[in-house]
Amino acid sequence: MGASPSLFDSFRLGRITLSNRIVMAPLTRNRATAGFVPSDLAVEYYAQRAGAGLIITEASQISQQGQGYQDTPGIYSPEQVAGWRKVTDAVHAKGGRMVIQLWHVGRVSHTVLQPGGGAPVAPSAIRAEAQTFVNGGFAATSEPRALALEEIPGIIADYRRAAANAIAAGFDGVELHGANGYLIDQFLKDGTNHRTDAYGGSIPNRARFLLEAIDAVIAEIGADRTGLRLSPVTPSNGISESDPQPLFNYVLDELEKRHPVYIHVIEGATQGARDVDPGFSFEALRARYSGAWMVNNGYDGALAQAAVAQGKADLVAFGRPFIANPDLVERLRRDAPLNDLDRDTLYGGGAKGYLDYPTLAETAA
Repeated sequence: MGASPSLFDSFRLGRITLSNRIVMAPLTRNRATAGFVPSDLAVEYYAQRAGAGLIITEASQISQQGQGYQDTPGIYSPEQVAGWRKVTDAVHAKGGRMVIQLWHVGRVSHTVLQPGGGAPVAPSAIRAEAQTFVNGGFAATSEPRALALEEIPGIIADYRRAAANAIAAGFDGVELHGANGYLIDQFLKDGTNHRTDAYGGSIPNRARFLLEAIDAVIAEIGADRTGLRLSPVTPSNGISESDPQPLFNYVLDELEKRHPVYIHVIEGATQGARDVDPGFSFEALRARYSGAWMVNNGYDGALAQAAVAQGKADLVAFGRPFIANPDLVERLRRDAPLNDLDRDTLYGGGAKGYLDYPTLAETAA
């Protein structure tokens, strides 16, 4: 018998090798420049964190319609592709690996962000009990309109184009954002999807949008460069599902046929309790999928190491600890203390709270 795997072992993920099994989770920071282009600050920010086995970028909209918060980057214009290319070049130069998270927020938006000041779109015209970040502060989301059936293929095409743009920008792959109450999640869950056409009602119908999006991306860039994030039981952004276990059992069975390079699962409530739905079995999902399994939510070094050693996960994603600790991998390796997070600088602003968190070596010096 060989030794149990460690959090600090390398890992083969599709066509790339990760230097360790620690992943930087996607983290919205609202610092894009004009045209929703990643700033030069973002180049340094991500390069500082290239010690992660894999970096997943902040969520990046696939179209203007897909945007829900001010100053978030996109991946649909030539200028955005060029901006991201600077980031991927910097991360690769330091030996890192990086995928971009593809995002359509659906109803979690505001008219000031939408093309022509229009209403945000959603599976059904049900307003989100949530806030968005616009004009430098938090505001209630706008009333959405239900997508017409003939509009849906255009959004699927936007995912496909965004994936092609990501590869042109030098990314090692993409992650579709199917979690946290955004558009894919809105189609999946019965609290937000009241449609009576082919995209609503039964579990296969509600899963159709997700599966069409992932099929389009896989057709464009390959399953070995396509990941997916899911949050089966989180209540984020007012999302709800009356019976999540059969829904996500079906989704995982369908994903096993397509075999994306990894599944990234938020266990419990995003940034909240891991046992928000104690009756839900994440183990049942894991058992349905033979590819790489990434877990997220409330992990510290010990819990992450145990998950990998026991085979419950191949990869563990850390979110906010990576904001305050650019050298998080080294801190976990040494069991060293972590920097405190400055919550006042999370969203928007400049270098403060973005580039100025010290490493262990800088603190010692």
